[in-house]
Amino acid sequence: MLGKKILMTGATGLVARTAAETLAEHNEVWCLGRFTEPEVERRLSDRGIRTWRWDMAGDGLDGVPDDFTHVLHAAVERGDGDFEEVVAVNSVATGRLMTHCRAAEAFLFVSTSALYAPQAPDHRHTEDDPLGAESAWLPTYPVGKLATEGAVRALAATLGLPTTIARLNVAYGPHGHGGLPVIFYRSMLAGQPIAVPHAGQHYCSPIHTDDIARHIPRLWAAAGVPATVVNWGGDEVVGVQDLMTHVSELTGVPVDFVPSDVTRAVIAFDDTRRRSIVGDCEKSWRDGVREALDAHFPGTVEAGTKREVSHRDQ
Repeated sequence: MLGKKILMTGATGLVARTAAETLAEHNEVWCLGRFTEPEVERRLSDRGIRTWRWDMAGDGLDGVPDDFTHVLHAAVERGDGDFEEVVAVNSVATGRLMTHCRAAEAFLFVSTSALYAPQAPDHRHTEDDPLGAESAWLPTYPVGKLATEGAVRALAATLGLPTTIARLNVAYGPHGHGGLPVIFYRSMLAGQPIAVPHAGQHYCSPIHTDDIARHIPRLWAAAGVPATVVNWGGDEVVGVQDLMTHVSELTGVPVDFVPSDVTRAVIAFDDTRRRSIVGDCEKSWRDGVREALDAHFPGTVEAGTKREVSHRDQ
């Protein structure tokens, strides 16, 4: 993309930051957020990105330009148990954003795989599978996303704003909390077990933020009225226990899996529609996880490899 005026929310976190930095090379990029970490805001500014303080929970958009050509909305209020609050904050803030940017060429809303109804662990979900919005580890999160999807569909049709709803799978990369592999690795470092199902394992379609950044322009190009809905994950389906066993092998840090009724459940995607829209991914999950670990814990993978070689030589 060249010469566009782009508005992004959530660019201080995991999902949108790489995209903001990449697109800022040839476009005018604005990022809205609370910017609770001044260092992150400074780094975005150093990339030529314009920042604007915005709290989804109550701030309007007075003073924010309304002539953006493209909008990416990745910010989310996850909630801490208050379903009423999480529905109101997410849906109202999104409604304000879409109305403010109604003249845009395309609007992209980042939704979640967590709003699908449970199926067999190895089931590959399509966009037409039943929705359920149940999550044992964070109950309010999928409810807020599902409610906001409804608002996005309504406003896309009402405003005539071409829109894509992309249901994101397990994203991971160098920014924010790093994604599931990094979150679980922090637990491993603390000596904490990882909760897994009593039988089998959860499967996911992990996607690196480099591929997310590459896909965004094509997801905008696919925007329509009514809104286009697409599952957004990587090319490979991976079991969570297999993924974290690989992390253990890379780092030399032991991993302990404990069967539980409460797990961070994830799902795998059928990627047929996504491939038809954005094509293939470029980053394999093994290479991507190694890079993410190196970004958050410099030297960890190298040290783990040395320990493994030393152990084999003994």
